[in-house]
Amino acid sequence: MSNSPSETKARDMTATEKPTALLVLKDGTVLQGRGIGATGEAVGEVCFNTAMTGYQEILTDPSYAGQIITFTFPHIGNVGTNDEDIETSNLASTSGVRGMVIRADITQPSNYRSAKHLDAWLKTRGIIGLSGIDTRALTSRIRDKGSVDGLIAHDPAGNFDIPALLEKAKAWPGMVGLDLVKDVTCGQSYSWNEARWKWGCGYEPGHELKYRIVAIDYGIKRNILRCLTSAGCEVTVVPAETKAEDILSMNPDGVFLSNGPGDPAATGAYAVPEIKKLVDSGKPVFGICLGHQMLALALGATTEKMHQGHHGANHPVKDHTTGKVEITSMNHGFAVSRESLGSDLEETHVSLFDGSNCGIRLKGKPVFSVQYHPEASPGPMDSHYLFERFVKLIEEARG
Repeated sequence: MSNSPSETKARDMTATEKPTALLVLKDGTVLQGRGIGATGEAVGEVCFNTAMTGYQEILTDPSYAGQIITFTFPHIGNVGTNDEDIETSNLASTSGVRGMVIRADITQPSNYRSAKHLDAWLKTRGIIGLSGIDTRALTSRIRDKGSVDGLIAHDPAGNFDIPALLEKAKAWPGMVGLDLVKDVTCGQSYSWNEARWKWGCGYEPGHELKYRIVAIDYGIKRNILRCLTSAGCEVTVVPAETKAEDILSMNPDGVFLSNGPGDPAATGAYAVPEIKKLVDSGKPVFGICLGHQMLALALGATTEKMHQGHHGANHPVKDHTTGKVEITSMNHGFAVSRESLGSDLEETHVSLFDGSNCGIRLKGKPVFSVQYHPEASPGPMDSHYLFERFVKLIEEARG
């Protein structure tokens, strides 16, 4: 890749073909390709995801709010889209994803569940797409130099003011200090009663719901709610800024802290004081992703921005409590600093890619969390046991 806009061309673009989409990075790099999905422009942090399946889950995961996703797998869109694989919560209107970058043009979908072409689906979601660039080179750039902010633009006529777009990319403040949860949380409380997908049945209502759970929505994914329901939980979802007193007044058996986007320290300004109260109440608490990070903040630890983040479905994590290694799905650009963990915290999980923290447990209390996504759909499913672990803590707390 070149830092000179005049020299930058996608490999698949012919000499006479006019680009209809651009990715303008803050360092001046300009990548030209073919536009797909919605038209317009959007700024965000450019990341890459190595998953080979689940692109619709990824594009509707609120944890990706504020990000432009580069898929390293070359065949994106080949199974189309459907109404079952959407991960935004029941009342959220958007996932907050800013854009999508792929290598090859989208083919006609070939799958019995497909209801809509990915290009048409992107338009309905307002997501701008770019195809026809060397995604391997972009991924290498992020791995070498770290995550980068950029702007994605799509104009079917191919009219771009590159200097102006570059200035907009440079003006975006970046993820550090950014609270994106307010953009993706639900506006009001609601109940959830849908279990995990079954072959030939789809999603069925939960049954034998023995435990009352309040889930705080920082950008919660539907399959988290389904996993809780499948574990026997009656779930009530509440907005991110709900006070601990209001949650405890519902007399839940346990409290769940959801995934979500942005800087945990920024969201923690209003979330952490309430999490502290919930921990002090003695109720079992389980957190995932952003919920893990903010639980750590509430327990005295700190978080830090990662070099490139973890985004994919093939991340090996070791559970120190069992000695087992599980393959996990991850999406985070911040991590809990291991060095900041106090003596009252036990590190339960660790990434085998880079040794970063992936799980904690508060000694002497039914409180734990993990950095990765045990609910990932279509998978991997190695970590579903964590929902059973949460239920076991609830049973023990009940006596």
